[in-house]
Parts: sequence; C-alpha cells; structure tokens
Amino acid sequence: MRWKLAVAGVAVAVAAGGWAVFEGGLLQEPAKADSLSQADLKLGGRLYQQNCATCHGMNRQGQPNWRERKPDGKMPAPPLDGSGHTWHHPDEQLLAIIDQGVEALAPDGYESDMKGFGDRLDNREMRVILGYIKSQWPEDIQERQATLDDRQG
Repeated sequence: MRWKLAVAGVAVAVAAGGWAVFEGGLLQEPAKADSLSQADLKLGGRLYQQNCATCHGMNRQGQPNWRERKPDGKMPAPPLDGSGHTWHHPDEQLLAIIDQGVEALAPDGYESDMKGFGDRLDNREMRVILGYIKSQWPEDIQERQATLDDRQG
C-alpha cells in the first residue's frame, strides 16, 4: 500500500510543480516510439543498456519483487517492459524522473535509488531512451499510455 501512496505522491508533486522541469525543453520533441527514426530507437537502446539496465534489467524486466520494499525501505526498480506501472505516467512525468530522479518529484522524505541522469544525458538522449522503452511495450500498452499524453497536451 505504501508504494501506491508513493506513486500517487509523485504524480501529485509533478502535477503541482513539475512543469518547471520542462521549460528547458525536455519535450521539444515527442518521445513517442512511432515518431522516432530507427537510428534514434537504436541509439535509445544503446543508451538504455549503458544507463538503465543495471537496475531495470537488460530486458527491462525490473528487479525481483519490485512491488515490495527492500530492507532499506526503498522500492526496487520496476519493470519497463509494459508489465509495471511506468506506462501509467505521461511522458512529461517519465522524462522528469529520468532527468531529476524520483526523489525530486516525490513527497518530502521519500527515498529512491533512481537518481536523475540530467547531469549525464542531454534532453535528446533522454527522449530517445524513453522512446526506445516505449517501443518495446505491447501495442495495447503503447496506445493506453498515449492517451495519457493526449490528455496532457
């Protein structure tokens, strides 16, 4: 139940104040998988393996027992293969998490191993990683997540 509250808290925090994240242009280009070239998707896959696979898995499967807190109180990395909760968030939130990490958007006191990559990846790299991840989701999940983005825009 606590993980649900934490996820809800992230969503509320982003809705309340996360828009400032995007003034720097994270969303200048969409992260939609079908709008990226094959070269972009290939780059996104390479960048995913270099930056994300350590925690989220080579096949985006996430860490074991990702719904249960670890002994340190933090949540394991969720799967990014369409079976986790990632697709429940619009691109703006996902890009903010990639850029700043979960803690920057979560309620005070929430701790996460997901640190931001904004100091290592530029906006385009973050967009192609997200586009790659989304391109690997089942089509119905891609369509459902796209409706979240449509409501945001």
